[in-house]
Amino acid sequence: MAKTNPGRFFEDYTLGETIQHAVPRTVSGGERALYHALYPARHALYSSDEFARASGLPASPVDDLAAFHLVFGKTVPDISLNALANLGYAEGRWRVPVYPGDTLSASSEVIGLKQNSNGKSGVVYVRTTGINQRGEVVIDYIRWVMVRKGDLDAPAPETVIPDLAPALAASDLTIPQGLDFSTYDFALAGERHRWGDYAVDEQIDHVDGVTVEEAEHMIATRLWQNTAKVHFDAGARDDGRRLIYGGHVISMARALSFNGLANAQMVVGLNGGAHANPCYSGDTIKAWSEVIDKAETSAPGVGALRLRLVATKGGAPFTLKGADGKYLPHVMLDLDYWALIPL
Repeated sequence: MAKTNPGRFFEDYTLGETIQHAVPRTVSGGERALYHALYPARHALYSSDEFARASGLPASPVDDLAAFHLVFGKTVPDISLNALANLGYAEGRWRVPVYPGDTLSASSEVIGLKQNSNGKSGVVYVRTTGINQRGEVVIDYIRWVMVRKGDLDAPAPETVIPDLAPALAASDLTIPQGLDFSTYDFALAGERHRWGDYAVDEQIDHVDGVTVEEAEHMIATRLWQNTAKVHFDAGARDDGRRLIYGGHVISMARALSFNGLANAQMVVGLNGGAHANPCYSGDTIKAWSEVIDKAETSAPGVGALRLRLVATKGGAPFTLKGADGKYLPHVMLDLDYWALIPL
């Protein structure tokens, strides 16, 4: 009997099944240090225990996207080991901050299936939930991924596409217990811009860029224990190129957004996202943002901005789609999220 795991193929998924993912992970301070080594991440709340305590938290949490990547990585051997592409996200909520010492585990429920017209692959929709050692949900989100078929003669399942909310309402967001920006130190945070300084439809060019190299993205992917073949094995894709992990692009773009959004401290909602075009070693990631919506929250001094974050590899800023409605070739990421910012 074979002992190794070839990964699931499209025909191996059943609508409604729940998959418990292996290998819980205890988070350490090393997670933060390596995250900051991989990305130009400078948001003060994730850099300083003292700044976090002044904001009402017990200590500096692990970056929200680091927590996302960690939970995401748990799912890869069961969901996307044989993936052709990770296609999108919806209804993501960060529920409880993650701190060094927390142990995270994850499970996913299959909520949708659709075989592609070529009969060689299909799209799997899952709702993933990450919990800590106390059983508290730290994050949950929906994603959909294109997965190869192992048996091309396997019958197509009934098509079920979940009804996904186009965006989370501000009232759907979870504000971390104790968060208080009423005495926020703008000088230490690095910018003076607060909630009231941003206008809906405003666009911000984040100016800076970072060229991606092979080694750094593979370090990031291994850090999150993401085993997807397309990120490591040059033979896993027809073009013979290793695909840069989409989460690497997300984190790089979010870090670049510091220049103009330094006070958009906490990511608390993921409305949607698309990896529009692949990223490869040698590409230079740049980013721009657009303010989609604004809301006040019940927490003292805390407001929320709904932001579109776009990562590009060249091309003029603030260009996204062509006349045909398709993403332009230089657009790599289109991410719609909620962040908390001082009023």
